[in-house]
Amino acid sequence: MTLFHYQTQQNGLTVEQLLKDQWQGGKKTVHLMRMAKSVLDSTGTPIDDWRAPLAEGTELVFTFPDAISTYISDEKGELNVLFEDEHLLAAVKPAGIATHPDGPTDTGTLMNRVMAYVRKNGGNYAEHIHRLDKGTSGVVLIAKHPIAKSLFDRMIEQNNLTRKYVAEVDGYLKRPRGSIKLPIGRDRHHPAKRLVSMSGQAAVTHFRVIERKDDTTIVEAELETGRTHQIRVHFSHLGNPVKGDTLYEGSETADGHYLLTATTLSFIHPFTEQQTTIELK
Repeated sequence: MTLFHYQTQQNGLTVEQLLKDQWQGGKKTVHLMRMAKSVLDSTGTPIDDWRAPLAEGTELVFTFPDAISTYISDEKGELNVLFEDEHLLAAVKPAGIATHPDGPTDTGTLMNRVMAYVRKNGGNYAEHIHRLDKGTSGVVLIAKHPIAKSLFDRMIEQNNLTRKYVAEVDGYLKRPRGSIKLPIGRDRHHPAKRLVSMSGQAAVTHFRVIERKDDTTIVEAELETGRTHQIRVHFSHLGNPVKGDTLYEGSETADGHYLLTATTLSFIHPFTEQQTTIELK
């Protein structure tokens, strides 16, 4: 059973307002919680009236008896956990493995490693909030219960989650900082590729130069949107593809990996209301 404890932050708030309005819980999840009597008071007694005003500081316990993720546990790979609380887990995805399986019997991905870790610690639920390309390494945020998943999905949509990357790109990037505001769409001639297309989805990448080398430039990139291959496509379009990213004309690296790492996630934690920054050390 997945559960977490919470103290109300304002006077007069109801359980229904907390779940639907403040946490933006999905209709299906909220309905299932109501049917399962999943909201308890500090004594463990189910709260039946979800429209009754609660005093500030009221302790609530939320349970999710049917919240089960189906990823197969895979303990073969090491899992580097950077952050964890009742709601979230942030782990490092190595380059060369996928964020999640493509099918129910697949293994060898980050989420298979995460599920082994979660189940070992008595949990049954873990769902990634965002994903990284297979060749991209770095920080991935994972929800530990359905309300966290629903809420962070909306935070991503509303650009309330800051995501920063460090990339080494080929060539000399002239501008020391700037923004790339070019829409991205599918490449009709290559199913795995994306390209800058005026008929594509809006995409914005902010960047600043960290270091210039002889043949490459190291940049920090911040996503305002999260399109597939966004950083890779944008810098390739500028003529400075990510080093090693041969799909987008980047120069080859010795190990075959391209040099792009998700380094930082920053957000206002919706359950604690604290500024939270998770960084790859």
